[in-house]
Amino acid sequence: MNNESSFDITQESNPVQTVAQPKEDKNMLRATDKITALYCRLSQEDALEGESNSVTNQKRILETYAREHRFTNLSFFVDDGYSGTDFNRPGFQKMLTEVEADRVSTIIVKDLSRFSRNSAMAGMFINFTFAEHGVRFIAINDNYDTIDPNSIDNDFAGIKNWFNEFYARDTSRKIRAVQKAKGERGDRLTVNVPYGYKKHPEDPKAWVVDEEAAKVVRKIFDLCMQGRGPSQIAAQLEKEKVLNPTAYKQRDGRKTPHQTPENECRWHESTVVAILERMEYIGATVNFKTYSNSIWDKKQRANPIENQKVFYGTHPAIITQEVFDKVQEIRQQRHRRTATGKSSIFSGLVFCADCKQKLYYSTTSHFEKRQDFFICSTHRGNKDKCSGHYVRAVTLESMVWKHMEAVISIVTHYEEYFRREMGQMLQLQSEEAIRVHKKRLAQAEKRIAELDRLFLKIYEDNANGKLSDERYAMMSATYENEQTELKAEVKKLQEEIKVQEQKIQNLEVFIQRVKKYTNLKELTPYALRELVKGIYVEAPDKSSGKRKQKAHIEYDLVGFIPVDELMKAEKV
Repeated sequence: MNNESSFDITQESNPVQTVAQPKEDKNMLRATDKITALYCRLSQEDALEGESNSVTNQKRILETYAREHRFTNLSFFVDDGYSGTDFNRPGFQKMLTEVEADRVSTIIVKDLSRFSRNSAMAGMFINFTFAEHGVRFIAINDNYDTIDPNSIDNDFAGIKNWFNEFYARDTSRKIRAVQKAKGERGDRLTVNVPYGYKKHPEDPKAWVVDEEAAKVVRKIFDLCMQGRGPSQIAAQLEKEKVLNPTAYKQRDGRKTPHQTPENECRWHESTVVAILERMEYIGATVNFKTYSNSIWDKKQRANPIENQKVFYGTHPAIITQEVFDKVQEIRQQRHRRTATGKSSIFSGLVFCADCKQKLYYSTTSHFEKRQDFFICSTHRGNKDKCSGHYVRAVTLESMVWKHMEAVISIVTHYEEYFRREMGQMLQLQSEEAIRVHKKRLAQAEKRIAELDRLFLKIYEDNANGKLSDERYAMMSATYENEQTELKAEVKKLQEEIKVQEQKIQNLEVFIQRVKKYTNLKELTPYALRELVKGIYVEAPDKSSGKRKQKAHIEYDLVGFIPVDELMKAEKV
């Protein structure tokens, strides 16, 4: 017999590979339709050990063993590049499907570590699943064969599986330690270059701007600044036939972790959200975005922002810090979509001056533009809780543009005057706010320290028998809840003090923003979102017989600007 066998490896696309039977095996083949499954697995870590664990070598050993022991109807199941700690491998899952369909007589592996590095799962499959379906399991190098349950080698299989698992744990710890050290010093941990960037041709670790994709990224941020939601942005990109990130990268010959999409111009809302929230676009490297619970649980969970590491200025920025921060504010507003699909540039920006709740944008498909209006959400839910702060959208637009136009004019023509007057006003406001916040902060910190002492006292009283366990548990929970609330308040107060201390610096940033709109002739969504933080509408005043209504505009970075007072003072 002179049989030549090919050991070329077919990757994940075809994990099941059948070995042609020699002529003299045909009679034995007719005796059973069940297959002999030859299973091979190689992980990235195993590949570092050299040829001994290579898929080619495993296949050679398995086929030789199967031929010598007269096993027939041989089929290979291969997982190349998969960890033994996880059974969600394509080759293994296809083999398991065959087992559960009672089409497998025997499974042969090179050794137990090729089958699994999870001792509990390995035992479950070998002793229960395979046994239930009458499947014989053989690990060649470990002399393990379920056909002989009394074998001493079989008795040691559990210990060997434990050592295989220990090896996986130890390897995982080492890899995590290396990754942690790299991440702490600012080395990028991601291997996938974000859409909008590409690897530097001479330095694979460096990113450069991909101008074609970067234009789309900037467009997405611009549309968000104009008040468009992720689904609206996705719909517009699809309408304009813009290739989605996966299709774009594949067209450019770059590898992606995703399959080729059926519709190359189909954008998903989640893709837009991911782009809008990705800090890499301001030139920052962000490490430790996700984490997994253990080597068994491969699910990646979002890491809290305080556990992430951010390194700024590591590559060219596509989006400015100002625009990125503003977009995050807009994203938090979560605009409510109307049933008609119509939207307003003011959505998410308008609030009731009394109850401080949002004013809902109301429209129907039968309304003309002048009929659209905003109404207090509290009043709409319960008329007794708040009066009807109703305002037409066109009226609101006129009031806001008039105020913004005045601010732009003052800054343009009397910049130093505006800087001086607003600086003095902000200084007074900040000093008063800081004084109040610091006083409350001191009170909160004092109470937290007092609660620590009370915790210790009731613990000692409980230990000495002066305080019952039930009473201790109740008081301990009360103190703990109060302390948790106080700590959250302290953090908020510290952040507010920091904001107040930065107001003077923010004034200069605001002035530079306003100067960009010196020649603005009408209200635009982008200008509105960049300059305005909130609009507070008062209830209409009808005491004079005419309907009069005021709106107070809170500008981003500087708060409320008393335009009338500034103009009067300037004339004097």
